[in-house]
Amino acid sequence: MTDTRQGVDGFAVQLMVVLCVIWGLQQVVIKLAAPDMAPMLQIGLRSMVAAVLVVVFMLWQRQPLALGDGTLRPGLLAGLLFALEFLFVAEGLRYTSAAHVVVLLYTAPIFAALGLHLLLPSERLRRLQWLGIGLAFGGIVIAFGAGALQQRISSEVLLGDALALLAGLFWGMTTVAVRCSSLSRAAPAKTLLYQLLCACLLVPLAWLGGQVETVRLTPVVWGSLLYQSVLVSFVAFLTWFWLLRRYLASRLGVFSFMTPLFGVVFGVWLLDERIDVFFVVGGVLVLLGITMVSADGWWRRVLRREPSRQSLG
Repeated sequence: MTDTRQGVDGFAVQLMVVLCVIWGLQQVVIKLAAPDMAPMLQIGLRSMVAAVLVVVFMLWQRQPLALGDGTLRPGLLAGLLFALEFLFVAEGLRYTSAAHVVVLLYTAPIFAALGLHLLLPSERLRRLQWLGIGLAFGGIVIAFGAGALQQRISSEVLLGDALALLAGLFWGMTTVAVRCSSLSRAAPAKTLLYQLLCACLLVPLAWLGGQVETVRLTPVVWGSLLYQSVLVSFVAFLTWFWLLRRYLASRLGVFSFMTPLFGVVFGVWLLDERIDVFFVVGGVLVLLGITMVSADGWWRRVLRREPSRQSLG
């Protein structure tokens, strides 16, 4: 079957920049509202609102909501992994900076690539991608290990960093679960719905953890919930899926480094977070490694001057 997806044009570039700004601001907005509402409760509530919006969207598009299409079990698995991802994001934001969380969260493509390498013959990693994985993990060691050895990073921050890295791991596992199951052929909105419904479990978890006792519905909290539920969890994700249906995923992957960059900039600007030299050096290596894994085809064309060839992405 001929792949009808095309290379990235100017419109796609502009749209990807907007999406990366939206995603990069996400953790910063959660952290900004955290004094008035715990991150876990924010994420749980935003998932509820976004799930309702996705259902309305599917009904409007006349997409089937039936569970008898073979997607229930993989959908619940992907949803559980998605919920665990954001559980660790929420807890990580309690202990470390939003800048640290966003960089470590976006190690997900590394974990996804490793998982797909083991499970799908068509996803075997190339030498350049292995180099990217090595650079990314080396960057993690430099960014956080060097600071810890010099006692520049507290044990609390290291705990938050570890939780953020676990979030990246579970995001990568979610990608593997989707790619290796019937969800890879399901409507994107249905896959998103499974994830959002499972993430609603964070609301009772926040209650059981005593994180609902100091809720203050300030304008910042309302703005955070509106931003996360409508822009991030609904509009941005559906736009991303729309792009994947029309453009080559390998070309879109080149832009993956921009999201954590925007996250770091917004963290410094809006939250007055401090970034030390170890984090800068390590973060650059992590972002370089991510792009080498996610956009392997683009890098090979740049480094070897290969002629442009369309692939399935």
